[in-house]
Amino acid sequence: MKLALAFLLLILFVAPIAYSQKSNDVYVDKGGVMRWGNTKEEVKGFGVNYTVPFAYAYRVAKQLNVSPEKAIDDDVYHFSRLGFDLYRVHVWDTEISDTLGNLLENEHLRLLDYALKKMKDRGIRFVLTPIAYWGNGWPEKDEKTPGFSRKYGKAACLTNPDAIKAQQNYLYQFLNHVNPYTGVAYKNEPDLIAFEISNEPQHGGRASDVTAFINGMVGSMRKTGCAKPVFYNISHSIHLAQGYFDADIQGGTFQWYPTGLQAKHEIMGNLLPNVDDYKIPFAANPRFKQMAKIVYEFDAADVGRSYIYPAMARSFRTAGMQLATHFAYDPTYFAYANTEYDTHYMNLIYTPQKALSLKIASEVFHNIPLYKDFGKFPADTSFGDFRVSYGQDLAEMVTKDKFIYTNHTTTVPENTEALEHISGSGNSTVVKYEGTGAYFLDKLEKGVWRMEVLPDAIWVQDPFGYNSLDKVLAVINWRQWPMSVRVPDLGDDFEIRPLNKGNDAKIFNTKNQTFNITPGAYMLVKKGASNKLTSASKWKNITLNEFVAPATTLEKTYVLHSPVKEVSAGEDVRVKVQIVSLKQPEAARIKLLVKGVKPVDLALEHTGGYQYAGTIPAEFLKGDVVNYCILVRENGIEKQYPSEQENIKDWNNEVDKLFETHILPKSSPINLFSAAADHEQLLRPYLKTSRLNPVPEMGTSELSIYPEKAEQYAMRYNFKNNIAGRKSDVLSKTKLVFHGRALNEKPCTIELVLIGKDGSVYGATLNVKPESSAYAMLLADLKKTDFISLPRPYPGFLPYSINTTPEAGKLDLSNIETLQIVLLPAQTAGQNQKPLAGIAIQNVTLE
Repeated sequence: MKLALAFLLLILFVAPIAYSQKSNDVYVDKGGVMRWGNTKEEVKGFGVNYTVPFAYAYRVAKQLNVSPEKAIDDDVYHFSRLGFDLYRVHVWDTEISDTLGNLLENEHLRLLDYALKKMKDRGIRFVLTPIAYWGNGWPEKDEKTPGFSRKYGKAACLTNPDAIKAQQNYLYQFLNHVNPYTGVAYKNEPDLIAFEISNEPQHGGRASDVTAFINGMVGSMRKTGCAKPVFYNISHSIHLAQGYFDADIQGGTFQWYPTGLQAKHEIMGNLLPNVDDYKIPFAANPRFKQMAKIVYEFDAADVGRSYIYPAMARSFRTAGMQLATHFAYDPTYFAYANTEYDTHYMNLIYTPQKALSLKIASEVFHNIPLYKDFGKFPADTSFGDFRVSYGQDLAEMVTKDKFIYTNHTTTVPENTEALEHISGSGNSTVVKYEGTGAYFLDKLEKGVWRMEVLPDAIWVQDPFGYNSLDKVLAVINWRQWPMSVRVPDLGDDFEIRPLNKGNDAKIFNTKNQTFNITPGAYMLVKKGASNKLTSASKWKNITLNEFVAPATTLEKTYVLHSPVKEVSAGEDVRVKVQIVSLKQPEAARIKLLVKGVKPVDLALEHTGGYQYAGTIPAEFLKGDVVNYCILVRENGIEKQYPSEQENIKDWNNEVDKLFETHILPKSSPINLFSAAADHEQLLRPYLKTSRLNPVPEMGTSELSIYPEKAEQYAMRYNFKNNIAGRKSDVLSKTKLVFHGRALNEKPCTIELVLIGKDGSVYGATLNVKPESSAYAMLLADLKKTDFISLPRPYPGFLPYSINTTPEAGKLDLSNIETLQIVLLPAQTAGQNQKPLAGIAIQNVTLE
């Protein structure tokens, strides 16, 4: 009897752990690698953060009368098309708890459960961070939420005994919560890989206090019987790193914002050096080597181009990261305004090329071996089956069976007959397409493919500025475009059948692999091939007839054009224009307005898609400035842009706005940076004492820079657009000139640096006196120097400067596009740094 009772007790004790192990089949081995228990294979995952169940995203759904469930359905479908298999969210505990840490069964928790179920249905696993510490307001004011985080705040939550008790209570209840859509508690959920205790805790005090805090939280979680790996953020408060290493956790979480946050404009220039290496300062620590590593958040914030994410994924894998989630995916229903996190922008519909870049990054995570090192920039721009190119704004993956690209590419897959998946934007050697949306082609069986074509997305304003729901940053347009698909498996002629509901296209046959197409999902069937697939057939994690895209939001014609700022006299000016309209305009032209001369009409040629181009001949570039407008005829009505006026009779007096380009002699200085015009685009650490001040006697302004610390202070500005009309004159210049002065009656030393689009960096030092003057250095004296990582990244322990220039290289003036200015500390005889004197910058020129 006693033996039977003992056996029963043993079963009762062991059963929860055994079930948990069966449900959570992940363990961390002695080498710090998460592995699947049944196969011992490395755990890999890549995806996004996504917030519809909570806070601002939830409120906007209600404000716009959008069903959160429908929004989740739609976006999770897009996750599946982008190859994501991981989801992470820092749960807004402040919305689903009370001050004692009791879990509240409310709408927010239900929607989280719903989202997790939808992720599971698509084969997407997840990492949950139960405690965020955030209020729920951003980017608005916090609401009066019921949770412990609102009562105590983040700082007190890490030290106050009552707050700590509330968190332990909350974690216990959170892990025991049963998802009503699955019938399984979080602690046992087989697709929940791991828990991260809290989001970005910033500890003070002693390392032993940190260890005690973490262990208290872990103890509460383990009391539930959960055996899943528990992670803790160790990229904050790294001076207390030993406290993390001594705690009962199986891994550490990291973030990466290599271009800083909140620039309030799109950051331009080659940023591949910024993501060359994810260097962890305590990587050699023996205990850290035993810990698994995941990336809970990352993004190249304020970067609108598509080349950078696979390079970030490569650097993560080299650093030993197994899971990574981008921050943050914009819910489609308000992605037009990018208001949730305006320094980030990611959505398959509204940022198709960036989304495809993230798709390729997912492939990097799943195919590049852990800790594999591909060398340093620029050697690591090609790695494995992947390539990134700043110059082409291109990321691509080419394998035997997959071809994925973010922009026009001339790469030829080794064997197109073996391809089974193609996705991209723009033109390739396999697909030609004039629209701007993403497209996907998947081989279903021999001679049968599924094609999905998304509508056009066009950014009509910089999406990284000061945004609101009333401000349209991007528009969607459903236009029919020519397309060709050259896949040997389909042959020269194949049938195209619409699949998605509401697609009223008729079944039609191609001619020489070319056809016109509107957005939708289609089945492509080789002539003579037979198949039993229907629109309702399941394939992998989708149904063939699924298609999600917002309707056309384009309500007017946009003419998007940035005139060349300055042009050299005697040279033609190339004018490139994007005309975004519901259908192709009947006509488009340039109206050139030259003072004292009858207006001149110049042709605009349609070069493909929404793109037009024309030329202003050198013979019309007389005087100091040239003004012009763009005329677009639609439905028999001609409008002038940028003013959008109609029926202009007197061109010299009735036009409100014009495009303007300044004409300069070829011998005149080339302006690289002007404080008055360019200071808002200058990338630099924030200084509360910095000011732009007028200099009336010189008819200009100067930007004062006075750092508070006795250390280097660096700034960077991309002048590509400033010199676009004077490239032919750059090669004739011999001097780099700083116009300005030193502040506070103290001389100072600066380093002026020119950075090429290939990442090469050349500079020299210059002594600047308190007198306002032109301080020149010979271009021939510029030497190889370091690329400074600007904006400064998060976390702050990442490298300050990077060597990106080949040893045998030399300055190529035809390549330059970025200016770096470094204010250097003064040195005493003992080499101790003195406080910086500061500088006032007026402009920097080539002369």
